[in-house]
Amino acid sequence: MKKYTTFLLVGFMSITVALSCSKDDKPGDTAPTENLDPVAVSKTNDTKIYMHYMPWFETKESSADQQWGYHWKMGNKNPDIIDANGRREIASHYYPLIGPYHSGDAAVIENHLLMMKYAGIDGVLIDWYGTYNLNDYRINKENAEQLIAMLDKVGLEYAIVYEDRFLTNIVDAGLAPTIVSAAKTDFSYLQNNYFNDANYIKINDKPLLLCFGPITLTQPSDWTNALSGFNPKPTFLTLWYESADAGDNASGEYSWVYQDNSHISNFYANRMPTLGVAIGSAYPGFNDYYQQGGGGDAIGWTIDHNNGATLDATLSMAQNANVDYLQLITWNDFGEGTMIEPTVEFGYTYVEKIKAFAGVQNANVGFSEISKLYNLRKQYKGNSVVQNKLNKAFGYFVSMQPDKAVQILNEIE
Repeated sequence: MKKYTTFLLVGFMSITVALSCSKDDKPGDTAPTENLDPVAVSKTNDTKIYMHYMPWFETKESSADQQWGYHWKMGNKNPDIIDANGRREIASHYYPLIGPYHSGDAAVIENHLLMMKYAGIDGVLIDWYGTYNLNDYRINKENAEQLIAMLDKVGLEYAIVYEDRFLTNIVDAGLAPTIVSAAKTDFSYLQNNYFNDANYIKINDKPLLLCFGPITLTQPSDWTNALSGFNPKPTFLTLWYESADAGDNASGEYSWVYQDNSHISNFYANRMPTLGVAIGSAYPGFNDYYQQGGGGDAIGWTIDHNNGATLDATLSMAQNANVDYLQLITWNDFGEGTMIEPTVEFGYTYVEKIKAFAGVQNANVGFSEISKLYNLRKQYKGNSVVQNKLNKAFGYFVSMQPDKAVQILNEIE
C-alpha cells in the first residue's frame, strides 16, 4: 500500500504529499492528491451499448504448466514460433495489436477497458463458465474477476453470460450430483459476489443474467429450480429463439451472429416485438479458425468484414430498430474472427466506428494514446517511478481529462 503523510504546513497552506509508493503498485492505483474518480463519457446516442468479452486467454508466463492456453494455440499452433514481422503463430486469421496476452494481466485489462470507455461502451457482458475447478473454468473465473475489479475504477458496468453447456462435464467429473445442482452452486456465487455490486447491470431494477443457450438445461422446471435461490430473481435472457426452454423464467432474448445479416433483421422485425426485454447485436464479421487450428470442424459459414462495412450495416440496423440495448459481438473472440479489439489487420477502425455510433462528445483523444499507455507499462515494467506516473495518466483518462494523460505519456516517452 502507498503511505502518505496527512498534512504538512507550509506557511499558512496545508498540502497532501505522497511520501512513498511500494513496488506492488498496479495499473489503476493513483495518489489521492486530486479527484480522479471516473467520469461518464458524454454521448448523443442513448442506446445502452454492451461488449461481449472472453476472459479465457493464457500465456506461458501466466499458466501453471508453462503452456500457452488453448485459445491462442487450439490443436496445432505454436505461439513460440515468431515470424519475420515479430508476430507469434496463433490460432486466428487476425492478430491483436498488443500481441497475444494473458486475460488476467492488469495492463491488458486497463488497455481494453479504456478503449471501451472512449468508444462509448457502457458495460461488459462477460462470458462465464462457472466456479468449478475443471479444465480452464476456474482460471476463466479468476481472469474475469481481475476484469471486474478494474471496471469500477474505469466507470463501466458488467453482467454475466452463463455457459450452461459445460454442466454435464461437472457432473461427469463427480464434482456435482446433477446439472441443476451444479448450476445452483454457480448461481449462489453470482448472488453472493456479483449481483450486489453497484456497477452490476440492472434491467427493470433486477440484475441482468444471460445464458448462452440454453444448451444443457433445456426444461423450464430445471430453470425454475436452478434460479430458485436468487432474491430478487434476475432479468434472465436466453439466446434468440431459445426462451421456451426456460419457460416463464425467461424475461426475454438477445440476438447473436449467424450466417448473414438477414437473421438480425428478422429478429428485430418479428421476434423483438413479442419479448419483454430484447438485446440487439452488431458485429464486424465472422471467420472461424477451428479447422485450420485443429480445434474441430469449421462452422461452415463466414460473414466478410468488408473493410468495416459489416459493422456499419449491423450498427445501422440496430439504430433503425430503435433497440434499447445493444451487444457488440465480440471484443476478443479471435478464434471466430468477431473481434472488435484493435488488430494489426483493422487497426482502430472498429472502435472508431462504435465511438461514432455512440456519439461520444468528450473523448477528444486518439485510441493510439491509450495504446501508448499500455506500451509504456510494458517498457517500464518494474520501474516504480514511471509506473506511478502511468497510474496518474490512468486517473486522468478515467476522469475524462485525456489531455493531461497524454501530457504525462509524452513526458515519459
